[in-house]
Amino acid sequence: MNRFPLAAGIAVAATLLSTTPAAQAEPAPRTLHAAPDGSGTACTPVRPCSLEGARDAARSVDGRDVRIELGDGTYTLNRPLELGAADSGRDGHTVTWTAAPEAHPVLSGGRALTGWYANPDGTWTAPAPEGVTPRQLFVAGERAVRARGDACPAAVCDATRTGMTGAQATGIAHWARPTDAEAVIRVRWRNYHCRIAGVSGDVMTFAQPCWTNAASGTGRTGPAWDTTTVDSTRYSKVSFFENARELLDEPGEFVWNSAARTVTYLPRTGEDMRHAKAVTPITENLLTLDGAHDVRVTGIGFAYAAYHQPSTDEGYAGTQAGLTLTGATGPEDHAGRHYTKPAAALTVRGGRHVVVEGASFSHLGGAGVIFEQGTQDSTLTRSRFTDLSSGAAYIGDTEPQPAAELAGARNTVSYNTVRRAGVEYTDAVGIWAGYEAGTVVDHNTLDDLPYSGISVGWGWNQPEAQASVLRDNRITNNRITNVMRAAYDQHDGGAVYTQGAQPGTVISGNYINRSAHGNTERDGNGIYLDEQSSHITVARNVITRIGYKWVSNWADYGIDNHATGNWTDTAAPALAGTGSTMTDNLTGLDVLPTEALKVAEAAGADGRGRVEQLRPDLARTGTATQSSTDGTAAATRATDGDTTTDTRTLAEPGAWWQLDLGAVSHVGQIEVWNNSSMTTADFDVRLATKADFSDATTVHVTGKALRPTLLDTDTEARFVRIELTGTGRVALSHVLVHP
Repeated sequence: MNRFPLAAGIAVAATLLSTTPAAQAEPAPRTLHAAPDGSGTACTPVRPCSLEGARDAARSVDGRDVRIELGDGTYTLNRPLELGAADSGRDGHTVTWTAAPEAHPVLSGGRALTGWYANPDGTWTAPAPEGVTPRQLFVAGERAVRARGDACPAAVCDATRTGMTGAQATGIAHWARPTDAEAVIRVRWRNYHCRIAGVSGDVMTFAQPCWTNAASGTGRTGPAWDTTTVDSTRYSKVSFFENARELLDEPGEFVWNSAARTVTYLPRTGEDMRHAKAVTPITENLLTLDGAHDVRVTGIGFAYAAYHQPSTDEGYAGTQAGLTLTGATGPEDHAGRHYTKPAAALTVRGGRHVVVEGASFSHLGGAGVIFEQGTQDSTLTRSRFTDLSSGAAYIGDTEPQPAAELAGARNTVSYNTVRRAGVEYTDAVGIWAGYEAGTVVDHNTLDDLPYSGISVGWGWNQPEAQASVLRDNRITNNRITNVMRAAYDQHDGGAVYTQGAQPGTVISGNYINRSAHGNTERDGNGIYLDEQSSHITVARNVITRIGYKWVSNWADYGIDNHATGNWTDTAAPALAGTGSTMTDNLTGLDVLPTEALKVAEAAGADGRGRVEQLRPDLARTGTATQSSTDGTAAATRATDGDTTTDTRTLAEPGAWWQLDLGAVSHVGQIEVWNNSSMTTADFDVRLATKADFSDATTVHVTGKALRPTLLDTDTEARFVRIELTGTGRVALSHVLVHP
């Protein structure tokens, strides 16, 4: 028999539930306050703490979330703010470092240069504080340029494993301080910055180990087949020498004199150095999280962080993607396991459940963010990166089979905006991930980058890298525009670049426009499945205006890759490797269909980006002829909608390629794409309404055609002829005629 009436039982139960701990409300977060001039231990809005004071106060808070609010202003740091395991959220709680309401706090590693005085030649000079070696200078928030000269071709500046000729021809032998200057060299995907160590007659030597690490023969500089060192056959020139007083001739340039410990600057129009704010980065790392978990960093700015290594004898011996070879000795390594990442403003090591959100990274001498040494389940989101010497984000490491506690997994990089990264170290990429599993790179906007946009994977198919933890990565819905910029002379990359076998990896929904557009070589790609890239799906991407291939997988050891349902304005050879397929792709388009426009518009950080529609091509329906044909390289290959097929005439005086549009049309612009060997040079483009060209309008192109050379014409024409002004061949991969 029931001993209690039903209603009474319910009342007793309700009373018991209301008094149990589980039913009690979660305590409100403890809020601590910091300010640039904060001190003490109160950490209140009226008496805020320093950053370290707020950190230390948070360590004593138990049983609730902690919120550390940073007041408005600049927090000038001489050392990084360091957060460790003791600064983590405990028992399911979170520690949040955030901007106070309406505040815009900035962690800065910069130091103002003051005491400027004018020189008779229009330059201004300021002393540098003791211990400061200015490598970058920002005046009124705008990056100045280290004084630089012109390129020096290999015929003059001949690089060997021990040094370089050309000191006399360049004038370096007569500079007042040649040992303050550096040679900046770009070879394919690599970038080198090595300081001159000495000059003897016509020969220059360079700081060590920088020069040895930039040259061949160490066994540590990449795969055995590597031909991108300074003494390789791929070396063609010094891009420029920089940081010499004799080169200071353009407004906005500066030079550092290590003996006098001064910076000399040539102001831009309107700049008054008596009042201008001039800042140089001095502190490398601004915030480090080492072994921390359940930490959020939101709404905080990071600016003027330094990167000291390139100014030392280590220099910058670039390997790929902004990583360098360092040290005078080390294990033989062809897979890049022992390469060094750049310094970053914010670094997370061994983190768990770390979130960086709504941050800004600007005016940096190195990189923005690094997640490394086993960081897992962490997120970089809705942040902005602009004007960085190196890359924006580095996720993971270069060890293919790390110990479990050092394996990077399930990290996310999403809804970020990256513009003008790699400003100084032009081999850097926007977003890099090494040997990672389950990494998501989604809905980011990347624009104006010298080399590749997003790079995932590592190892160059070397034996030690062929089995790795790489798998299940997702590169989705990103907007990548104006990358592999031709002006920076970096080659062999792509808007999206991968390496290594990555089962389950997907590249989908990305909008890629202008990768290596206007390139001087034929190796710029949209999506580049390089070096053993395997088991990857490439689906529903919109890829336009690419310097060479919209998708590239040239190596037979890259297997089981599948490209399906993509939209592009050119074609590409079939994917190499066993089991690889290309299906249902719409190629050679001159108008993007509605579905493609929707995919492109939805890509990127805000999902509202402008899509550059393709322009109708009158050449597609025209009749192509040429003065002669070498083998099977017919004239029609320039109008087949494919930038990977080439025409070619015989070598002859006045060789020509011609197009009959069939009727007189208004021609607004012509795109001339050189062939894969960059053959066509010094030619006239003639447009006429009459077949005998008696009423022709002529535009002359000096030097080699690019991929493409763009010519604005704005004239009526039926006939278009590309004709050499001397003797040689005309060889073209693509000619487009836009109304």
